[in-house]
Amino acid sequence: MSTSTIKLITGANAPLGEAATVKVSISCKNSPAELDVSCFMVGSDGKVSSDDYFVFYNQPADPGRIVQFTPQDKWNSEFIINLTALQSSKVQKCVFAITLDGPGTFADVKGCQITAETSVNKVVYEITEGNAETSLVLAELYLHSSGFKLRAVGKGFHGGLKPLAEAHGVNVAEEEDTSSPPSPAVPTIQADQARSKAVSEIKAARSKAVSEIKAARSGAASSSASAAPSKINLNKIDLLKQKVAISLRKKNIDQQKARVAVIFDASGSMYALYEKGVVQRAFERVLAVAASMDDDGMMDVWFFASKSQRMKSVNENEYENYVKNTYPAPRLFGGLGAGNNEPLVMADIIKKYTQEEPSKMPTYIVFFSDGGIYETKKISKLLIDSSGQNIFWQFVGLGNADFGVLRKLDDLRGRVLDNADFFALDDLDQVSDEDLYDRLFNEYPQWLKDARAKGIISP
Repeated sequence: MSTSTIKLITGANAPLGEAATVKVSISCKNSPAELDVSCFMVGSDGKVSSDDYFVFYNQPADPGRIVQFTPQDKWNSEFIINLTALQSSKVQKCVFAITLDGPGTFADVKGCQITAETSVNKVVYEITEGNAETSLVLAELYLHSSGFKLRAVGKGFHGGLKPLAEAHGVNVAEEEDTSSPPSPAVPTIQADQARSKAVSEIKAARSKAVSEIKAARSGAASSSASAAPSKINLNKIDLLKQKVAISLRKKNIDQQKARVAVIFDASGSMYALYEKGVVQRAFERVLAVAASMDDDGMMDVWFFASKSQRMKSVNENEYENYVKNTYPAPRLFGGLGAGNNEPLVMADIIKKYTQEEPSKMPTYIVFFSDGGIYETKKISKLLIDSSGQNIFWQFVGLGNADFGVLRKLDDLRGRVLDNADFFALDDLDQVSDEDLYDRLFNEYPQWLKDARAKGIISP
């Protein structure tokens, strides 16, 4: 059965027809900034009954999975809504809104529209009048006596996503002072639960460590009554370093020193990996690489989303809770934003190692991303421009996502030499340390050989 298309003007409404589900798509053709898309599942008072009913990139579904959110790219997103479940819930309507995560206002946004499509009808609302605000309530999906309808709202809202969310009853955690480590913008109750869980895990780890120390000391024989008791090294990086050493020896590069850096994707879609501690564990595994082959044992660190930031460099004795203390999770309000801006952080890396701290020593970069890569031309140009420099890029994909140009690095022409490698992991925690290190050093040895032959790095 073909669907009929209904176009709305501001204030008008149209029926969605009898259908079990509806796909609501939000898009624009051009925008000065990335779009933060959200859905507020509100009651008759226009407020959410709890923060669980604020659906956005950090919370892509409500508890009953009535509304499920899927971002497509920086200007396109969609929601799949179970109308049958929505009808039997206490939710009166779903309010769809967008906010600019960056400069400009909606007067600068072009081709913005919301589309609700079922097996029966397709309702389209195009926003043709520019607004000077940075947030915009697009439309409302609600139940009428004749069935579900979509109403075109097109109402501008002053302020960013935080005041917009609060206006719909969301309890948003307050921003911390910039002098303190940033905290994730999650509902207060969730934050408390996360903190309690973290404290429990830390206590359990400490208890285990104490038990291990006592066991080790009780079993240790002293060769002399006056000899000082041996110290137990609990640094988990030591064990990882042994595994790094094995991989380096297999690749015949165990004597090669390098500057080592790690870059972490901090975009909104990474939130679960931060919350589950995956990013911290990835950090520790790469820190072992730096401790093994960095010239001074220090590892440089960047986090990036819409913006990027150099963080405090770290050595193997400073690994505990590094991510939690430095950038604990993607931030909805403030922080580095929620988008993906790989070119920005890549340019800063190149600047640091070629302009600020030029050297003939190799620079080995481990770049973690969970996808959503669309800046193909900019990324390609940066890789080409840096191919004659002392930088090797090892990209690691987290999950089965859209990694764009990274999957086609071997076909990237115009480079002085092949200066980048990529592999994707469905689940980083399921990959053994040995396998991970072998993959990390897959193409790096050949780059070292080629870069040395061209005089890019020291012989």
